[in-house]
Amino acid sequence: MDSLNKRVRSRTAIDYFRRHRFQFIIPMMAALAIIVAGLWVAIVALRPLPPRILIMVTGPEGGAYYEFGKRYRELFAREGVDLQLLPTAGSLENLSQLRDSRSKAEVGFLQGGITSEKESPDLESLGTVSYEPLWFFCRSLFLGKMKGLHRMNSLRGRKISIGPEGSGTRALALVLLERNGIDRRFAELLPLTPQVAGEKLLRNEIDAALMVASWDSPVVQRLLSDKDIDLVTFPRADAYVALYPYLSKVTVPEGVGDLAKNRPPTNVVLFAPKANLVVRKGLHPAIQYLLLDAAQQIHSGPGIFQKSGQFPAAESVDIPLSENAIPFYKSGRPFLQRNLPFWFAVLIERLLIVLIPLLAVIYPLFRFMPALYTWEIRRRINRLYGELRFIEKELESRGSGQSVRDLKRTPRPA
Repeated sequence: MDSLNKRVRSRTAIDYFRRHRFQFIIPMMAALAIIVAGLWVAIVALRPLPPRILIMVTGPEGGAYYEFGKRYRELFAREGVDLQLLPTAGSLENLSQLRDSRSKAEVGFLQGGITSEKESPDLESLGTVSYEPLWFFCRSLFLGKMKGLHRMNSLRGRKISIGPEGSGTRALALVLLERNGIDRRFAELLPLTPQVAGEKLLRNEIDAALMVASWDSPVVQRLLSDKDIDLVTFPRADAYVALYPYLSKVTVPEGVGDLAKNRPPTNVVLFAPKANLVVRKGLHPAIQYLLLDAAQQIHSGPGIFQKSGQFPAAESVDIPLSENAIPFYKSGRPFLQRNLPFWFAVLIERLLIVLIPLLAVIYPLFRFMPALYTWEIRRRINRLYGELRFIEKELESRGSGQSVRDLKRTPRPA
């Protein structure tokens, strides 16, 4: 009798487990599926992927900003991001595009001194990337008669290029002319791009040109080496720097343009605003790190006006630094982006951000579920033991040889 009871109990427990195991496995799998689906929704909703297309506003084609933009485009292409360049008249138009909510432009170069945090609350800086000297070229005929901006009477009534509408050159030139008491009626002020102004100056079609451009700009190099064109020094440069903190004083050494011809024939003092790499607030952090990394590769080399590693620099000339730029200048790109392909690193970063708090909830839950499962199985089997005890009593009350077929019954549902 005891052996029969043991066999009945064992077979009953095993059969019950086999029949009801899916009552636990299916809910567990469903819960896991819901967690995975919720995780994916959280990742997509809370941390969207970086854009694969980014629009950068630059200056006019052939200008320093546009040339910088082409180098950024090459570096972004290696990471699978299509950086599209949008040529503009210059910094003022760049600023207008970045502040316009209808524009798709999200990054661009701005000349220092053309805006402020109050005027552009939706923009933030990734730092300064280069000096942008204000070059003042004129025909050699007039140089002996003038000593900088405060003695320009020899150019009265002449044709002077001060940059196109929307350019930083024009904005800065008008500020400086007004500071020296020179109004717009003083001369014929022409809205020419640096390239056009350079060509016209070489052909003697205009008399002078002011332009904000980098040292290695082709038009600057060509004008510096031409014997009929002279570079005018800016006297009282310290006064301008004191009055306009966004300006810096730089010196063009004698002969640096052409040693054989000794162009320029003397040291020339210029002042220069700094170019800022600016983004819209809310631009994906991964893209900001990509921009900062590209800036470091493009702008960190030595130059005539800068030391190696001087740029990019964590300077907030007009608008505050991005919260992503500050840690970058301290320690570089995040660890994963330094050691993994860009898109894979971004995916891992997003997963970690969501998974770490989620695991804090899931881990105790999964540790508790096996114990809950075991308890529930035991509870149900113990209830079956009640059925077995009932059968045992019936068997004990019957004599030997009596039929037990009527004791076979379906167990009560657990």
